[in-house]
Amino acid sequence: MVTSVRSETIQHKAKKASIALAGNPNSGKTTLFNQLTGTNQHVGNFPGVTVEKKEADIKGGGEYLSKREAGRITLVDLPGIYSLSPYSMEEVVARDYIIKEKPDAIVNIVDVMNIERGLYLSLQLMQLDTPMVIALNMMDELRENHGSVDIGLLSEKLGVPVVPISASRKEGLGELLETVMRVAEDGQRPQVQDFCTGAVHRAIHAVGHLIEDHARAIGVSPRFAATKLIESDPPLLDELCLNEHERHTIDEAVVYMQAEAGTDRKAAVADMRYEFIGEAVGASVEKPHTTLHQNRSTKIDGLLTSKFLGIPIFFGVMALIFWLTFEVIGEPLAEGLGGLFDMGGEAAAGALEAMGVSPVVQAFVEGALFTGVGTVISFIPMIIVMFFFMSLLEDTGYMARVAFIMDKALRRLGLSGRSIIPMILGFGCTVPAIMSARTLSSERDRRVTIMLTPFMSCTAKLPIYGAIAAAFFSEFTGLLILSLYALGVGVAVVVGIIVSRFVYRGNPVPFIMELPTYRAPSVRTVSILLWQRTKDFLHRAFTIIFVATIVIWFLQSFDSGLNMTVVQADSILAAAGGAIAPLFAPLGFGTWIFATAIIAGFVAKETVVSCLAVLTGAASILSLEAALQGLMTPLQAYSFLVFCLLYTPCVAAIGVTGKELGSKAAALYMVLRQTAIAWVVSFVVYQVGMVVIGT
Repeated sequence: MVTSVRSETIQHKAKKASIALAGNPNSGKTTLFNQLTGTNQHVGNFPGVTVEKKEADIKGGGEYLSKREAGRITLVDLPGIYSLSPYSMEEVVARDYIIKEKPDAIVNIVDVMNIERGLYLSLQLMQLDTPMVIALNMMDELRENHGSVDIGLLSEKLGVPVVPISASRKEGLGELLETVMRVAEDGQRPQVQDFCTGAVHRAIHAVGHLIEDHARAIGVSPRFAATKLIESDPPLLDELCLNEHERHTIDEAVVYMQAEAGTDRKAAVADMRYEFIGEAVGASVEKPHTTLHQNRSTKIDGLLTSKFLGIPIFFGVMALIFWLTFEVIGEPLAEGLGGLFDMGGEAAAGALEAMGVSPVVQAFVEGALFTGVGTVISFIPMIIVMFFFMSLLEDTGYMARVAFIMDKALRRLGLSGRSIIPMILGFGCTVPAIMSARTLSSERDRRVTIMLTPFMSCTAKLPIYGAIAAAFFSEFTGLLILSLYALGVGVAVVVGIIVSRFVYRGNPVPFIMELPTYRAPSVRTVSILLWQRTKDFLHRAFTIIFVATIVIWFLQSFDSGLNMTVVQADSILAAAGGAIAPLFAPLGFGTWIFATAIIAGFVAKETVVSCLAVLTGAASILSLEAALQGLMTPLQAYSFLVFCLLYTPCVAAIGVTGKELGSKAAALYMVLRQTAIAWVVSFVVYQVGMVVIGT
């Protein structure tokens, strides 16, 4: 039974108590956050899932806290970090929150299977002099592999309370909450903050006395500040506002320390921390045997991360996913759902006619709602199937391997393997992919990655691919989709080389990434991801796409005198689309219908399909296929797909690009750049295709 936590002190506080969750990437922070708050934040078996802090109240109602108590306590899930050095956006977010927002307590989640690495961050957190509890996570795995921890002795050695938990199995969470609330209420600060000996000890104490007043003035622990200055922390050095004499004294202390320690400043501090950790762990932890999971992971990595087979296997896996999504599973389900919307549209039209409803309303319901929005929604099965397989790859830990094997290739673009994570996320949605570039420690790498990510084909384009492929390339849909994804990556490579050599020159930062143990996919994690993506798609379908479809229907149904048109060529939309259609004539699709669909795609890429459905009068996926076959050839269709693949992302992605780069001009430049590149590549595809066909 889980014990309810009593928190009388916090109940009488004017503000909510804040508890910060801090820990290494992939240590179980977000899983713990979800369990305690009842939220469904995305959990992934690779680093970089959380790119900004997330907040929620602890779940009330009796499982852990009463509703009254829970409403007064906020958990903050910080990005996964390995240290408090401000060299990446995750470290900046976590450090700034703890130092400036001053949470009531810190829960430091440590993966007990990698305890030394986890405690390296713990020692830095302890020096912040904030009430703190260490949650030893994954204790179930430790027990299963015949390891053990003397919790009392480890807590004594570290000077902070240590609580064993298993976040995924909800073990020890009640005790953890009891402990952290007691620590927060009592203001119980870490009892051990001096981990050093010898030369490092003397340097830190000397610098600590020198900067004590400066550190307290900015609300930072003098010991934390002194240790960071010894390591070299330029942002903190500037924030302390030291004079030239004080800076010179610190430099001298570092020089003496390095000479005595026989190593550089950062290595000396790291050695000091690991020496302390080694003694504490050696006395209190019985290491587990080499686990079956670890042995299996090592054997699998011998194949999947192979120098010669790694990349071909990755492309083979993606080809299999596309084949299953678009030919075996997704397409039949999409056609079945489309048939239901077709029947619904006919039934609605018949009912409205029987009721004597205005023909205009009948046309709106059948044309805008069932034809426009319904056609887009029909592609939900494909999107669900695609995300199902992608979430499996992520949850097993394979995506981390993809980043590893792509590191060498990306270095030729002047990027590190870590940039592959935003790009992979870009295959899902460009918006969070661009936001995840915050995790890159180099500003140069971040800007180049943001520039290249929109070339990755997001799932919003799947309805376009599905509709065109079904009409012209039904016998090899999977290969067609793979070719588009590969083309997007190829264009990104070319643009990346040009940009790295002529715009953002420089070398990529070193890439260090944990390869997590392969794990069986979690049903809960996969289900959460599928629901979030499906909900997002439906939200877009019934908001942005719905409004865009209504506008398109209205413009193609009325002429400039607001009279219902008999011939669509006389409509307002035909006039507007016809004005820009000549721009696309060299690409093979220079008609007002396709020009209009491309413009609609600026709002949301799914709108391209709803626009085509409305403009062609198609009542279902099958009738849309027939209509498209009468409007273009397979070569023209492929050229259209290439343009849709490469041209500017949706308005949401444009907005987040401007926000992340801090410039609306940068976002506008992205729109123009992507559209120009799309035009050139589509032009080459069509013109070369015409030459080949002509020969």
